[in-house]
Parts: sequence; structure tokens; C-alpha cells
Amino acid sequence: MINKRNYGVLSIPVLVGALGYFVDIYDLLLFGIIRKQSLASLGLTPDQVTSVGEDIISIQMIGLLIGGVIWVIMGDKRGRLSVLFGSIVLYSLANIANGMVHTVDQYKLVRFIAGVGLAGELGAGITLVSELLSKEKRGIGTSLVAGIGLTGAVVAYFISKAYDWRICYYIGGGLGFVLLLLRVSVYESGMFHEVKKAGVARGDFSMFFTNGKRFTKYVLSILIGLPTWFVIGVLVTFSDQFGKAFGIAEPIQPGKAIMFAYAGISIGDVLIGLVSQQLRSRKKALFLFYALTIVFMVLFFLQDGGSADRMYLICGGLGFATGFWAIFVTMAAEQFGTNLRATAATTVPNMVRGALPLIIALFKWLRGQTDYLTAGMITGGIVMAITLVAAAFTKETFGKDLNYVES
Repeated sequence: MINKRNYGVLSIPVLVGALGYFVDIYDLLLFGIIRKQSLASLGLTPDQVTSVGEDIISIQMIGLLIGGVIWVIMGDKRGRLSVLFGSIVLYSLANIANGMVHTVDQYKLVRFIAGVGLAGELGAGITLVSELLSKEKRGIGTSLVAGIGLTGAVVAYFISKAYDWRICYYIGGGLGFVLLLLRVSVYESGMFHEVKKAGVARGDFSMFFTNGKRFTKYVLSILIGLPTWFVIGVLVTFSDQFGKAFGIAEPIQPGKAIMFAYAGISIGDVLIGLVSQQLRSRKKALFLFYALTIVFMVLFFLQDGGSADRMYLICGGLGFATGFWAIFVTMAAEQFGTNLRATAATTVPNMVRGALPLIIALFKWLRGQTDYLTAGMITGGIVMAITLVAAAFTKETFGKDLNYVES
């Protein structure tokens, strides 16, 4: 058994987990950054770039949703590292294939496959770090994983400015295989080995649905993370369309907006870990960042004219405010026993990502009933209302002992 107390917040598992999430975010956000130029190069009109872009993002998120279920079975049956190795290989190959597409259908298929691969990285990494670090350190450790990893979007933006969009995908594939070599130095969780020896049922996704209390915890764990992907998947990714609706004269670059947002998220994810430690509460830190999210959403929709720079700054503020991804996933991991922990930590964030197609569908329907801005405001209001209610009913997990199993 590996003694988790031997590991510090700057240990090899934490740093490799952060680099893994860096590559994950690079790939996950790359399409949003190069959406316009890549689809335009395939011969699409500006209107088609918007509609097809929404479709591809939705398909990628469906891949994440399906991949989340696939990888959880491996994570709790074969170990956290089996997921990390398998997911890296799949999304690295998908990235390379993405640089070779010549039709929209090919693009959709490869982004779906990439989504399946990407689904395993964060949950397995957060679970491994949570189980290797002491309960006093795991909040900071998982926040560092997310904070460092989220800068992958910033790097993706600058690479997109220096290279053709196809080269950007090739670079992503290469980074994945470099990461694969680094994974060799990481050890499996001692908690997982103990459960494996004990012969306890592991990776049984159906266990979330066979117990009312467990099912409630699972659903609440998903709902508290919805604002992040509403902000990134709608407000920031399609900031160019919102810019037009606000009457901003200078065209908004979605890639630049994503870069600002993820720079903010990276800072927020590290800070919320420190705030959580200081308050000795996950929930109090979460509600603080929810309040900031509402403030920046209001500022976003109050834009009337203004400048592109103001839009980018607000996107950065939205990113900072929704920088609770690490705490949200950590809470999901902490809610469940060792035999279901990787299942929860892998499926919960991917269920949130998989909810984006539903959020986009609601946004599209509301656009047909009202206008672009009103639809965005109503969608945001619904998402925040659901999240606040879910967070109110979610149990505090700060300092919880994780060395137990679900029966």
C-alpha cells in the first residue's frame, strides 16, 4: 500500500496530473479557438460556421458523456492509471486525425472520438491525487492540477496564432504522447489496491441508481457544475455573435475570448482551493464564486456598444468566477467511497459537459421565441437557479476521510 501522507502538493503525481489536464484542456478548447478559420477553410459560409460550430461542440460533448461511462468502468475495475494511459492514447490519435479532415462529417466524427478519449483524463487524475494526498492537502493539490492544467487553453490560443489550424491539432497529438511517457513515473493509488484485494464491487455505474440517497448525491454533484460550461460553451465560445448583438464595432475573436476566460479560470481554480482551506469549507468557497459568476454575467449582458477589450476583460472575469471546476470535481470524488470514487469523479464532470448540448438546445429554442440577448439571459438565469438550489442541498465534504467503500 502507498502511504498518501508521503506525498506533497508539489509531488510527481500532482505535477503529472496537472500536465495531463493541461493537454486535456488544450485539446478540449482548441476547436472553440480555431472554429472559425478551420470551418471556413472547409468551404463553409459565416452562417454555417456558427450553426455547424454549435453542432460540433455538442457532438464533442456527447463523446465526453459516453466516454465518461466507458472510462469509469476501467477506472474502478482496472485502476486509475489504466484510464489515464488509455484516454491519452485515444485523444492523441484523434488529434492527429483531426489535422487530416477534409469534410464536416469527418470533423464531427473525429471530435466525437476525441471527446470519448478526453473523458477519462480529469476524473482519474483528480481521484488519484485525492487518494494519494492527505485530507488536509488534497484540496490544494487538486486545485493546482486544475489551475496549471487550465492554462492549456491559453497556450492553445497562442499556438493558433503562430500555426495553421491543422498543425495545432498535430501539436496536441504530440503533446499527448509526451505526456504518456511522463505517466510511467506515477504510481497507482494505495486505496485502490486495498479495495482490489478486498474483492469489493468496483466500477458498477448502476450503483448510483440503486440507492435513493446515493442517486441524489450523484445528481446534485452534477448540477453544481453547470455554470462553467454555460459560460464557456455559450457566452465565451460565441462571444463574436454576442458582440454583434451588443453593437460592438470591432469584431470579437472567440479564440481570444477563450484565452482570457481560461487565464481567469486558471487563477480562480488555484485561489478557490486556498479559500476553501482558509474557510475549511468547500460549499462556502463555492457560493462565493457563484456570487462572482452572477456579477460578471450581469456585466456581460449590460454591454451596450462598448469595445472588444471590454468584452475580453469581462470574459476573463467570467472565467475567474467560474474557476470552481477543481473544487466541484473534488467534491464529487469526496462524496463517494473508494470503489465508486473514480466512477463519480470521471462521470460527473463529463455529465456536466454532456449537458452543454441541452443548454445549447434551450438557447436555440429561446432565440426562436425572443432574440439573441434575451435568450442568453434567460438560459443563464435558469442554469444559475438550478445550480444554487443543488448546491444548497449538497453535503459539505471538507476534511472527509476517503478510506471507505460503498456497499
